[in-house]
Amino acid sequence: MVTFAENSIIMADIKAEYLACPIRNVISRFGDKWSMLVLYSLHTSETGVLRFNELRRHMTDCSQKMLSATLKNLEQSHLVHREVYPEVPPRVEYSLTDTGKSLMPAIMALIEWGQAHFKEVVTD
Repeated sequence: MVTFAENSIIMADIKAEYLACPIRNVISRFGDKWSMLVLYSLHTSETGVLRFNELRRHMTDCSQKMLSATLKNLEQSHLVHREVYPEVPPRVEYSLTDTGKSLMPAIMALIEWGQAHFKEVVTD
């Protein structure tokens, strides 16, 4: 029988292993649906640059608060660049960083896979 102390040590090892996992740590930065849509929208825009309201038009079911939080997360993760222009009113534009651009082939491959296997994966 495992004692409470032994169980605590096992749980600490599992937590440390989880926290050190590079795949989980990286994917958690952009793996949610809103982040993927922001990255895709920036990638597929004609200029590679979008303002906040332009992004909102691409993601009509995303609230303003959620989009703002998503953009902040992507900026902190060095996937999206935020440029503020000293104008009145201030103009803010978002674009992919080089790191964000390097992620796009993987995301595009995932999108292609999703389209090819949609019927098999998404069932009612």
